[in-house]
Amino acid sequence: MSAHKDQSHGKRRATGTEPASATPLGADAAPAGADVQTAGAFDIRNFIGTLLGLFGVLLTLMGLFAFDDAAAAKTGGMNANLWAGLAMIVVAIAFVVWTKLDPIRMVVRENEDGAEVPRDIAPLD
Repeated sequence: MSAHKDQSHGKRRATGTEPASATPLGADAAPAGADVQTAGAFDIRNFIGTLLGLFGVLLTLMGLFAFDDAAAAKTGGMNANLWAGLAMIVVAIAFVVWTKLDPIRMVVRENEDGAEVPRDIAPLD
């Protein structure tokens, strides 16, 4: 299991003897004894995409159900809530797709005995 991707945790253990084709999407190989992990749900792009999507849905619903003559007079007849909400939903989808296509990868290895922190985390270059 040391040279294969662990499906349950989304991490990979590098042994240093793997062929170049075993590295996912052309990523650099990790040093021996280290794991390559992704940020997963804690990637900031997920939070941004979720918030944009939530606000986009709210604005879209307001544009669909609360657009009246008074609102049309303020915006020159354009349903600003509807269009802004739809644009926010599109941007939210783009953020989530970006996270899936290019996840943040980092090298995680155990520190020496007696270290202040048990793990050393560094970006994968």
